Amino acid sequence: MSNLLIIIITALISVAVTAVVAYFINNTIKKNKASRIIKDAETEAENIKKEKILQAKEKFLQLKTDHERHINEKNSQIQQQENKLKQREMQLNQQNQELQKKHKENDSIRENLKAQLEVVNKKSGEYDQLKKEAIEKIENLAGMSAAEAKEMLVESMKEEAKTQAMSYINDVMDEARMTAGKEAKRIVINTIQRIAPETAIENAVTVFNIENDEMKGRIIGREGRNIRALEAATGVEIVVDDTPEAILLSAFDPVRREVARLALHQLVTDGRIHPARIEEVVEKVKKQLEDEIMETGKRTCIDLGIHGLHIELVKLVGRMKYRSSYGQNLLQHAREVANICATMASELGLNPKLAKRAGLLHDIGKVSEEDSELPHAILGMKLAEKYKEKPEVCNAIGAHHEEVEMMSLISPIVLVGDAISGARPGARREVIESYIKRLKDMEAIAQSHNGVTKTYAIQAGRELRVIVGAEQVSDAEAEVMSNEIARKIQNEMVYPGQVKITVIRETRSVAFAK
Repeated sequence: MSNLLIIIITALISVAVTAVVAYFINNTIKKNKASRIIKDAETEAENIKKEKILQAKEKFLQLKTDHERHINEKNSQIQQQENKLKQREMQLNQQNQELQKKHKENDSIRENLKAQLEVVNKKSGEYDQLKKEAIEKIENLAGMSAAEAKEMLVESMKEEAKTQAMSYINDVMDEARMTAGKEAKRIVINTIQRIAPETAIENAVTVFNIENDEMKGRIIGREGRNIRALEAATGVEIVVDDTPEAILLSAFDPVRREVARLALHQLVTDGRIHPARIEEVVEKVKKQLEDEIMETGKRTCIDLGIHGLHIELVKLVGRMKYRSSYGQNLLQHAREVANICATMASELGLNPKLAKRAGLLHDIGKVSEEDSELPHAILGMKLAEKYKEKPEVCNAIGAHHEEVEMMSLISPIVLVGDAISGARPGARREVIESYIKRLKDMEAIAQSHNGVTKTYAIQAGRELRVIVGAEQVSDAEAEVMSNEIARKIQNEMVYPGQVKITVIRETRSVAFAK
């Protein structure tokens, strides 16, 4: 029993000792772990602190750099403003010096002119006195007054001038009768020679633009087959030359040129260019253009309120869209004439619908497919008669250029309407050569007078400035010269509107202060 008790006590003591030892060991381990965690946290905190300090330094440096750059920019702007102000100040100082210099020069010129004026006034008084004395001496010698002598001289000169003028007029008229026919032919031939190239180019050539010059070879085709097929199908001569990115379509018929242009456009867009395809496209385009021509004619008649027009006349009206005269589209011209004629007929109490009809059809002879040598007015009248238009309309068409006798009141209305539409500013282009010639002729007329030093045609020929010498021409003679130049221009030249003639007579005295 005692041994058992000893064993139990011993076991309890062992357990107690073991527990105490375990407690101390565990406590030691926890202290070591806590110290290690604390050490790691301190290390990490130190690293974070260093990183934040570096970031703060970088931010500070960046802000410092930005601030310095901003300050430099401001300083640069301020410097530029200062330079501009200094430059402006220098300019103002220079201008002030120049103004002062000019003031001094003006004062000097003013004093010089004043002195010269005093001398002139003195000389003028002396001249008047001498003139008076000379007149008195002449009157005493002649036995008549100056007024009587002047009147006698004027009458004598009038009679002599009349005799010479009549003789000159008779000679000129005789010469004109002998040379009028020959001179008229010469003028007409020269005119045709001068305007024929511009007119031919304007009315017979269409430019077809292409993207590149490689397409020219495809349009020509192997051995020229494509271009020959296109010319045969359209009746248009196609000119392929060195002009970059352009082909010329030449023909007098504008409808044929339009067919060729549209066919070329479709062929180039499609890319298939060969003789069979060309014939197919040309036929298709012809049908489309005929439909468009007819549609244009119908639409024009509907817009103008014209009804009952023959289908062939409607077609001719549509063809006007592709014809121009002196740069003016023929269809637009016909519409303008129709509206003008209708308005004038209404104001005069006539039939406005009949006048509008005649105005629309007055130029159909220009687009006729018939190959006739008749003037377009006569040809248009015959076409209107052929398609059963009223006699008043037919006569107005034929008489709008006074080639037949006017038989109705509508005829002069159409003539006037045609003239108004053609004379509208900008309706027809004026050839630059004729414009320059008109200015030169105007200046030449003024230069033909004695005492003229310089002439200037200004404001597109609306005003003529003539400068005459003060010593050769007096004030009264300058006034007479302006009237003579105006009358001569009016009689010898053709011009739009009116021309203002200004004759300038002045005396210039120049002196130099050194």
